[in-house]
Amino acid sequence: MNIRLLVVVAFCIFLAACGKVTQEEVIEDVNKKWSEAKGYELTASMEVKTGSEPRIYDVNVWHTKPDFYRVSVNPQGETEQQLIVRNEEGVFVVTPALRKTHKFQSEWPKQNGQGYLIGALAEDLIADKNLVMTEDEENFVFELETRNVDRTALPVQQISINKKTMLPTKVSVLDGELQEQVVIQFKDIKLGVQHKAEEYAVEKFSDDEEKKAASADIVNTEFKVYYPTVNWAHTKLTDELEVQEDGNSRVILTFEGEKPFTMMQQPINYNESILPVFSTGDPADLGDTIGAITEHSIQWDKDGMSFFIASTKLSKEELLEVAASVQEGSQK
Repeated sequence: MNIRLLVVVAFCIFLAACGKVTQEEVIEDVNKKWSEAKGYELTASMEVKTGSEPRIYDVNVWHTKPDFYRVSVNPQGETEQQLIVRNEEGVFVVTPALRKTHKFQSEWPKQNGQGYLIGALAEDLIADKNLVMTEDEENFVFELETRNVDRTALPVQQISINKKTMLPTKVSVLDGELQEQVVIQFKDIKLGVQHKAEEYAVEKFSDDEEKKAASADIVNTEFKVYYPTVNWAHTKLTDELEVQEDGNSRVILTFEGEKPFTMMQQPINYNESILPVFSTGDPADLGDTIGAITEHSIQWDKDGMSFFIASTKLSKEELLEVAASVQEGSQK
């Protein structure tokens, strides 16, 4: 091969190398684009495959810098049932149909960001020094660790970023066997959208949604017992006790073994007051509802029932796993 041909080949290789975008450059561009936006609105769909049947949810997010958030996650096609709101007064979970508002002393979403919060995704990309980037025709695809509360059961996530827009198109959260358990498909992302502080006022969402829910049947008049369906070989239900208190029924389930816990459930009492009630811990996204999780307990409302699980032996991830598995009458 003559010298001139060698020079041409070397130059072509140089140009190809220059045109190749590195994962470091992609992460830098993504972080700049997503993090420097003064606010955003987005809509997405989220499919959760961890139960006996897949469940699909509509997701809507507002974010205005620095710390204002409004998040709704509801079964597909249904109107808003719950909201997570972060404003200058704190973090709130609002359930207008039940006239219930829980206030948290929490740094959410810093400790428990979800895949539909694009700022949290940008932080995930920066935090994992061992992430791997691949490409297809339209997207950069990153595989990296999750950092949310369920990272033991769901340790891996894949983030797909459109090459033209540099915005996320899909997030898949995988279990230890790399099987998809949660899939988020982004439909529309508008960067630069800001909302005024008063638009994040809890009273606004409470009043608007309470009117929609005024005629809803929100009370569980027929007591139905729910059981966790999590399959732990060395943990079994050993006792089921029903207690009557002030005309209300409460069921207490005791599970013993390697991962012992106690689960309590009772019908929700309709409350005319919508004043915030202080809750310890952090908001916990269970897909079809939002609960409150601490180091040793988790509480949530669903189907007109109030649930509480406590254990000194379970981790937060295990508490969340048990709560997400609870279904009506599955151990009867």
